[in-house]
Amino acid sequence: MLAVARCIATEHDASMIALAVLVCSLGIVVVTQMFEQARASRAMARTCWIVLTGVAAGATIWCTHFVSMMGYAANAAVRIDPLLTVFSLMIAVAGTSLGLWVALAGATLRSAAIGGALVGAAAAAMHFLGMAGYHIDGLVHWRLEYVATAPLLSMALAGAALVVLCGERLGRARVPVAAGLLVAGILSMHFTAMTAMQVASFAPDESSASSDDRHALGLATALVGVLAMAASIAAALVDRRTRAEAFRHLRRLAMTDALTGLTNRSGFDEALKSRLAAAERAGTKLALIAIDLDRFKEVNDLYGHKAGDDLLATLARRMSEQLRAEDLIARLGGDEFVALVECRSREELLVPLGRLDAALTAEVNLEGFAGSVGASIGVAVYPDDAPTAEMLSTNADLAMYRAKREGASEPCFYDAGIDEVARRRIELAHDLRMAVQSGKLELHYQPQSRVRTGEVIGYEALLRWKHPTLGAVPPSVFIPVAEEHGLMVTLGEWVLRQACADATKWPRAWKLSVNVSSQQLNKPGLLELCERVLRETRLPAHRLELELTETAIMENRERGLEVLRQIQGLGVSVALDDFGTGYSSLEIMRRFRFDKIKLDRFFASELGDSTQALAIVRAVLELGRSMSIPVLAEGIETRKQLDILIREGCEEAQGFLLGRPVPLQSLVVEDTVRSGPRGYSMPHCPSQPAAAQ
Repeated sequence: MLAVARCIATEHDASMIALAVLVCSLGIVVVTQMFEQARASRAMARTCWIVLTGVAAGATIWCTHFVSMMGYAANAAVRIDPLLTVFSLMIAVAGTSLGLWVALAGATLRSAAIGGALVGAAAAAMHFLGMAGYHIDGLVHWRLEYVATAPLLSMALAGAALVVLCGERLGRARVPVAAGLLVAGILSMHFTAMTAMQVASFAPDESSASSDDRHALGLATALVGVLAMAASIAAALVDRRTRAEAFRHLRRLAMTDALTGLTNRSGFDEALKSRLAAAERAGTKLALIAIDLDRFKEVNDLYGHKAGDDLLATLARRMSEQLRAEDLIARLGGDEFVALVECRSREELLVPLGRLDAALTAEVNLEGFAGSVGASIGVAVYPDDAPTAEMLSTNADLAMYRAKREGASEPCFYDAGIDEVARRRIELAHDLRMAVQSGKLELHYQPQSRVRTGEVIGYEALLRWKHPTLGAVPPSVFIPVAEEHGLMVTLGEWVLRQACADATKWPRAWKLSVNVSSQQLNKPGLLELCERVLRETRLPAHRLELELTETAIMENRERGLEVLRQIQGLGVSVALDDFGTGYSSLEIMRRFRFDKIKLDRFFASELGDSTQALAIVRAVLELGRSMSIPVLAEGIETRKQLDILIREGCEEAQGFLLGRPVPLQSLVVEDTVRSGPRGYSMPHCPSQPAAAQ
């Protein structure tokens, strides 16, 4: 170490050493930053960055060496071989590029160490090749211990530098630490190798001009190195700017609705959070306006999707024109839009809301479509109606749903008292959906019996739901919620599948009746579902009976009746439920032969008290006999009602008097009977509260 220090102090020009250290430090800082860029790149981009980093690193090492040599006091005439000098630069560039590629290719600390060692070896090879082209007029003696030490120092420190740079243990400090190790490796290798060289000159060179020339050449070399670094920095900056612009462009695309050019859902969610934070800091209000087009589906169905797309684009442009530049309009998807408007009070919102409503209700003239659609608009204001972005969006939606449900001609503001009911229904719908997915629903079965003998001929499957916090939720509550939120198809499929599976476990081959909703009937796939469920559960088709109301059939009568004919073709029975409460039962019966008629419970409840009810029951029973269709009376709860049905010749009945709905495990598993009405025997059914039906 003392010999190296003495070599630096006595055999080198201090100004040239300082310049060499400066060039080396600046260059290595650039190199480490470019290496980071190479690490972050992939495929061809990484290769390009490795080559560019190798050029910068090789040039830095070569310039450091050359500037230092210009400050070396050889005290003899010196001649530099240009060919070997240029070749040494090529060795530095090629060797460092190879080392950097190895360091990144393996993606391990071991490969980083090997790559760093190759960089150090390239620096040493460049030095000694450059010295071979440095001809001194004198005798040169090499001290082998220093010759061997110089490359080892370079390889060890460069290897350590790349291990630090490719690792994560030092965090942000790894880049400056790695740069320091590389600078130390290059400088220690150079001056150790220079210490290894001892010169005995033939004729001392005392020309000051020669010294000035070396200084000038050293400065020129340093300048060239700095220019090379500047070019590398410029290339890195251009690449980063290009990447940043590309990222901003992709971000704009990701945050923009392709059809309308408005902000999309992702962009809106981000904007809502930032604007709420700004409103909180400024103490202002922010209105979230939820917009849902009223007759958009009709346009799509009648005029095609192109007309629908053109309509959306037109209305989006109109709404944008009605708002201020600082306001935001976004399309969340389909025909759902939202707007964010800063305001000081609700009254201030009336003007922009009026303009939006006018723009949405005005007539649109497009190729293939002319008319107006209108929209349902709901408004929630921060912080009056909600303290968070999620609650604000939910409350605006609740107000919008109320506007749609009530057919409001004006925008509806969120009202906690009114909309809380809707919120509970939405929460109940969510809980119901989770109950279906997690299998938390249950089926109860109510017996259907022959009136004269009490013999059970079948069971109707009735859905039951025990909410984890609300307890037993009656069907009269959760069925309308399911219909409103599009859950009936999912519920119906679960009920059909579970009921058929349960029926295969019954002790006797009783008939199974399952209710089918209008949503199930009108959605494609009911026939296929029946086929699949019967096949999977192995329930004979003749044991299954589907019950439908006339209202469900009338929603799409022609298609519905055709589906029912195909289901009958499987051997499944079809019953007309709640007969007598609709407006077209006789017309439907003329067009389709049902396997059973279920007389609505309303008429049974008035038997014995209403002559009109008795007359209707007689007419229905006579209609069934004339068409050879069995009639089942629902809602039989008293002995008096049963006696009248027997007297009038009704064959089948269902109600609390004959048996209450019970779960599968409570069904009869052996021939245990109890005394029933009129003294005949009937199956024992555990007592259930009337509300359970």
